[in-house]
Amino acid sequence: MSDRENYYRLHMFCCTNVRPDGHPRGCCKKRDGETFRNYLKARGKELGLTDIRINSAGCLDRCEMGAVLVIYPEGTWYTCQSIKDAEEILQSHVIGGKPVARLTLNVDQEDLRDQQRSAV
Repeated sequence: MSDRENYYRLHMFCCTNVRPDGHPRGCCKKRDGETFRNYLKARGKELGLTDIRINSAGCLDRCEMGAVLVIYPEGTWYTCQSIKDAEEILQSHVIGGKPVARLTLNVDQEDLRDQQRSAV
């Protein structure tokens, strides 16, 4: 590990990938990935968070769980399904340093949408 500091304290990549209509995996853009990215960028600026960077990403390959975003350097993966979720990730993880357990994606996690549908 280097002793140099990172240029940004946190770097968030929000998937905004688009797939053709009817694709079996879906896509984050059609699940409002771009909306969430735009909100996070604007809100981060509003809050004066100059030590973070929020970018669009192409496919992060967790399409079924989208909209998806990942925060580095931790490598914490999230599903984001509403502006409320985006704000919670921003306040709890980005500002407070505490990951949001209910939105965190694990390596072997199944599609959260299927889990939510079966719970109804």
